[in-house]
Formats: sequence, C-alpha cells, structure tokens
Amino acid sequence: MKKMARAPIFMVGILVLCCFSGVTRAEYLKYKDPKQPLNTRINDLLSRMSLEEKIGQMTQIERSVASFEVMKKYYIGSVLSGGGSVPAPQASAETWIDMVNDFQNGSLSTRLGIPMIYGIDAVHGHNNVYRATIFPHNVGLGATRDPALVKRIGAATALEVRATGIPYVFAPCIAVCRDPRWGRCYESYSEDPKIVQAMTEIIPGLQGDLPAGSRKGVPYVAGKKNVAACSKHYVGDGGTTNGVNENNTVTDWHGLLGIHMPGYYTSIIKGVSTVMVSYSSWNGVKMHANGNLVTGFLKNKLRFRGFVISDWEGIDRITSPPHANYSYSIQAGISAGIDMVMVPSNFTEFIDGLTFQVKNKIIPMSRIDDAVRRILRVKFTMGLFEDPLADTSLVNQLGSQEHRELAREAVRRSLVLLKNGEGADAPLLPLPKKAPKILVAGSHADNLGYQCGGWTIQWQGLSGNNLTSGTTILSAIKNTVDPKTKVVYEENPDTDTVKSGKFSYAIVVVGEHPYAETFGDSSNLTIADPGTSTIGNVCGAVKCVVVIISGRPVVIQPYVAVMDAIVAAWLPGTEGQGVADVLFGDYGFTGKLPRTWFKTVDQLPLNVGDPHYDPLFPFGFGLTTAPVKRN
Repeated sequence: MKKMARAPIFMVGILVLCCFSGVTRAEYLKYKDPKQPLNTRINDLLSRMSLEEKIGQMTQIERSVASFEVMKKYYIGSVLSGGGSVPAPQASAETWIDMVNDFQNGSLSTRLGIPMIYGIDAVHGHNNVYRATIFPHNVGLGATRDPALVKRIGAATALEVRATGIPYVFAPCIAVCRDPRWGRCYESYSEDPKIVQAMTEIIPGLQGDLPAGSRKGVPYVAGKKNVAACSKHYVGDGGTTNGVNENNTVTDWHGLLGIHMPGYYTSIIKGVSTVMVSYSSWNGVKMHANGNLVTGFLKNKLRFRGFVISDWEGIDRITSPPHANYSYSIQAGISAGIDMVMVPSNFTEFIDGLTFQVKNKIIPMSRIDDAVRRILRVKFTMGLFEDPLADTSLVNQLGSQEHRELAREAVRRSLVLLKNGEGADAPLLPLPKKAPKILVAGSHADNLGYQCGGWTIQWQGLSGNNLTSGTTILSAIKNTVDPKTKVVYEENPDTDTVKSGKFSYAIVVVGEHPYAETFGDSSNLTIADPGTSTIGNVCGAVKCVVVIISGRPVVIQPYVAVMDAIVAAWLPGTEGQGVADVLFGDYGFTGKLPRTWFKTVDQLPLNVGDPHYDPLFPFGFGLTTAPVKRN
C-alpha cells in the first residue's frame, strides 16, 4: 500500500510542476517586456487583439461619459477633458489623479490590460486646472522671438500636467493665422511661418529632447516628467477665407506648403507624438476626409509615425449639417487616415458603426491595424505599459513659484511698445515709481479673467478675479510703485474726475473680452466697451499710457494721437506682475510684433510681404527701452 501511495503523490508533484511552469509561461507576454524591441512588442500585442479591442483603442471619449465600467466593457483607448471639463470645481491635483487612475484601472482590468491615454488642452499652461500657472497665449510668445523660452514653458507645462496625473496634451497649436478676424488667432504664434516653425521648440520642452541619432518621424516622450504633444490643426486652419473658423482655406499647393505646412515638417523632425486634424477645408475638401493630405502626405511623404487624432466631433462635421450621415463620416474619416477619433460622447454609435464597416469589408482590416499600431507605438514609447498609474510625486509642481517666475519673464518679453511719446517729446516710459498720485483706469486693469483670455478654467474663459490664483495688473502696479505713491483706481472715470484729480500720469488698461474658437470670430475687431471712451476721458486730460489686452491687433488708429504711449500686452495670463516690471523700467521693452497691426479692418487680410502693405505698425515693429538703474 505504501508503495502504491507514492506514485500518485509523485504524479501530483509532476502535475503541480507542470501547472506552475504553464502559469509562468502564460505570464510571459512579449508585449509586456520592456526589454523587447518596440516593434516586437507592438506586433505581439496586435496579434492578440480582437476587432473589438482594436476599435476600442481608436475611440477617445469625454471624461463625463467615462467610468471604470465603460473603460473595461468597451476597451476604450483614450479619455479627454474638453475645455472646462473637470472632476470638481477647483479640484486639487489629487482629485485629478484619483479620477485618471480610476479610468486607468478600468483599462488595466481588461483581458490584455492595455492602458488608456488621458488627453487635455494645455494650450497656455495647464489651463483647465485651478491654481495652475497660466502662461501668455501663443501670440504673446511669438512676440518674444525666443524659442528657448518657449521650450522652458513647454517643460514647465509638462510638469504641471503630470502633477495632475495626465500624460498627453493637445498642444502646440502651430496654426499660421493669416487674418486676425479668426477667433483662434491668439493660439497662433505669428502670421510668419518661420516664427511658427521656430516655436515648435515647445515640443522638446513638452516631450523631452530627442536622443541623438533618433529616427526622424518616430514619436518620443522622455519619461514621467514629460507628456505626449500634439501639433494642430492639420493643415491650413489659420488660412480660412475672412478668418471664419472651421471654414475653407483657398490656396494652391505652393501656398499650402510654403505657409501652413512648415511647422509640421519641424514638429515631425522633433518627434511629435500626435497630429490633430483641422475642422477646416482646403479648396473645398474637408481635412477630416482628405486622404491625400492625411495619409498620402503626412504619413507616407513626411513619414510621420505617431497617431493622427480627430478634433472634437471632427468626423461628424465632415457632413453639413454635422452628424447628418454618421456612417459616411466614419467611412470618410477612417479611410482618410484618422487613427483615433475624439467622439467624444456617443461612443457606442461610433464603435458599432466602425465594427459594421470592418466586418462588411467597407474599411479594410489593414487600415484598422495601421491605426492601432500607431496608437500602441505612442503608448509603448512613453512608458505607459510600465507606469500606467499616476502618483502624487509631482503635485507640488502645480502653480509652483518657479513656474510663476517663468511666466512673469514670458510676460515681460512679450510686451510690444508701439508708441512712446511724440517725436521731440520726452518718452513717457519707463514710468517713475515715485509720484504723488497716479490714476489706473480701464475694464482690464483689475480683471484676471480678461487678462488670461479664452481657454482659461472654462473653454470660453471668464471675467473677474476669483477664477484662479494670479496677479492683476492693478495689483502689480500697487506692488511696484513707491509706498508713498497714491494709486487711485477707477474703472471708467469721467473727464472731470480726471482733470480735477491732479494725477502725475495715468495707466489705462483696456481690450477684448475672453473668447475661444468660433465665438471669437469678429468682423470689426474693436476694443470692448467702454474701452474707447475710457481712453478718451483719461488721455484727453492727463499723460497716459494705454495697455491693450487682446488676442490680436484691434482697431486703435482713431485714438493713436490722444494716447501718449501704447503697449500691446496680448493675453498675458496669471502673472500680471510682468507688465508692471516693464512699465516701471525694472526691465526694458524688447518684444516685436508677431503680426501686422492694420489701420482699418477693410485692409484685411494684411500680411507682411503683401503687395499693398500699408499697416499702422508693420510686422516686426517694437520700440525698445533700457532698464532703469535705480539705487
């Protein structure tokens, strides 16, 4: 009996050993091994994926419709926050991290455990997030002419975005705005493609520097302190007729290549991870359906190896009205070469529609595999498989003092001095810090929301001072002048008040109210009421410097004579102290116009190099002042 009993035990031992080795063999998955070459990992994972899992990877949904369960059930590849879409008002970095990790855990609980990638519009700093540093909008950065500064801003933005657990940003916008009537003109660095090209230096700031000898066109993200970037909106978004948003860019191939394409060549050479397609059309063909440009040129000719993403409901807008024929939209968009679709809400309709078309051979599996291969390439490259979950190690980076100092420096460098006294008159700037009494006026002097512009906390921006942390221009002035100088602030004083006030000088801060995208399209480009009457009342009675807060040149020709000094401050963001730094001469004016300043809107479009170029202030103009040496 004893001998008999040994055999089964021995057999059980062998069985157990077999089971264990089976388990260990099943546990080794090539795609999960970071030592394997990138393409080996991609091919291994792709070979294991069902159609359902592949289409899930191609789907990006809004956080408001995402959950652990949705991520798990539909194998969703990506989630985004739209403008102003937050887990809670004034949410902390930790609250953001908890939300992102909850979605990620849903993805990791699937059969293959493919991590999702969370994306957000961080277009001038981490602008949806309470207490983040808000940098000047791109038009102001274009005035600095300083790619190295913009690279530092990219690196700081990446840290703040990672502080909230997010690894992907829909930035930079490399539009070349050719008409300031366009509501997105402030998102463009310049009307000059060479400046836009130079400012793609933000990409290595966001993603990290490409290692020497990297293959051109292959996406790159250095690590957990960097984020995947997205050059947008491909292509010609800034060239639409009359600057109408999402409209038609009419130009020949030479014009498209010479003006709107250069930023993309440079982005791809710098390893940009993703490219977002434009709502606009080129010569009547919607970019979201333009296979020649998306697949033929971007992917095949320029050899871009990252993934192509649609804009928000971008494929819906292939038809007019939008969503009129969604199955056609799916077919046209995916066939054109879009890899990931920002659905963002009705994701089951997209998934079902695309599944039907693949199963019925309307869209070939090779197109699906190309899309998924590209998405996986970015996810593997950035280390998402090794480090899918965010931690709190970077939370102190959000709105850090170091980043605020950088933003303040950017504000100083972005200011363009358009006028400083008349001819023989003594220049008004820099202003003296010591004066008995000075007047600060204007709707934009004490309004942080106006100062930041659109894409700040909310999609369309906000008014007032309680939206986030920052310094208004009024506060900055009070911080800067001599303690004995009396600062009187009146938003819109009448002439008598100004005349009887015995002011040494006045600072008037006026401009545009915040806007984003189509809401910013404007045919008249005026300073918001009562700005021009404030200029008239104040500047008619006392020496005045007018600071213009706007996303683009606005109509000022009728008032130039009455203003003693004029400063274009663009949309400076939260660090208003940078404006006072230069007004009072702690630093000099160095900024140069990134755009032509027109005389009247009838001249538009008006760009440097045009045959009848007759601007109020030409492209590249900017007076300089020396910093004041004070004891």
